[in-house]
Amino acid sequence: MRTLLITGPGGSGRTTIAAATASAAAREGARTLLVGTDPADTLGAVLGDADVPGLTVRRIDPDAGFRADLAALQERAGGALDLLGASRLVPEETGPLPGAEELAVLRALLDAAASEDAYDLLVVDLPATPRALALLALPEELRRVLRRLLPPERQAARALRPVLGRLAGVPMPAEWIYETAARLDLQLAAVEALLADRGTALRLVAEPGPAGADALRTAALGAALRGLRLDAVVANRVLPESEAAGWLAGPVAQQRKTLDEWREEHTVHPVAHLGHDPRGADDLAALAVPAAPEAAGPVRWPVADRTAEDGVLVWHLPLPGARRDTLDLVRRGDELTVTAGPFRRVVPLPSALRRCTVDGAALREGELRVRFRPDPELWPRGR
Repeated sequence: MRTLLITGPGGSGRTTIAAATASAAAREGARTLLVGTDPADTLGAVLGDADVPGLTVRRIDPDAGFRADLAALQERAGGALDLLGASRLVPEETGPLPGAEELAVLRALLDAAASEDAYDLLVVDLPATPRALALLALPEELRRVLRRLLPPERQAARALRPVLGRLAGVPMPAEWIYETAARLDLQLAAVEALLADRGTALRLVAEPGPAGADALRTAALGAALRGLRLDAVVANRVLPESEAAGWLAGPVAQQRKTLDEWREEHTVHPVAHLGHDPRGADDLAALAVPAAPEAAGPVRWPVADRTAEDGVLVWHLPLPGARRDTLDLVRRGDELTVTAGPFRRVVPLPSALRRCTVDGAALREGELRVRFRPDPELWPRGR
């Protein structure tokens, strides 16, 4: 199954493009699942009463997911709650906490990937770009936190918890905590695998113009730092060149200039302005949005061995649109913290680089090149 994640700045029409993309794929014969992540159901307003054969639509309900999680948590922690004299919460009387919507989206991605129904394409209408990129970073970040709080070696020794508890004089975590953490880690790993799959791509939607260009530049940088493959840019609401007269001459010229700039760096699909908000199957078809492309492989961060020529290994990190004054690198142990603009990611070093010291870095042609010099005390002899 291929997966196409669609996002864009607020007001760019990303939900309309997601619906049009899924409809186009279904009309071409692909069994398509369209997942809407907006609790306000803007997707339903765009689709109207459209009935496209081969298209299945699901909408996320974060309230229901939160209530189910709360009930499961109280069931597992029932004994501890009773000892503390805590009263049980009634899920139906409790609203979702911050973050419940993001977890509901991740669960929907996991459910779609593990669905017994056979789909050729999964189209996900993500939130606006800043939230979408934070959401897509969540599985990796949560797994990293879990490994810090409950490292594997500590879980492996959990049979000794009663003895350790008596020796240390402090209570040790209950069995259900380890079980819950292990189950959550597996689920997050499955979402990570889906995002890194060669059939997964990100499609950005933006309205050509100065504001759209700034938003697209930032979004492309964030996607690159997360290792997400950018499929294409959909330039939405493009005015016809025939209308380049009078007061429309300025906006048309502005759009033309932005489109030319985007085409130098991205695959661009212009979508014409219909003169009204698209609604229903006919309008979605009139947008002529391309369906999802074939799988093209994940983004690679290769390590070049230049020890024979320069005595270093060079790690290549593609970061299009990055600027030197907003870049920062910090190494801590076997991890490298990369900050690019408003985005930050902690990435584990490839095994070969863990036996090296950082020798410097340079940003050239949209690519960050980090040099590592082998540590003589750790590097294998003869290399």
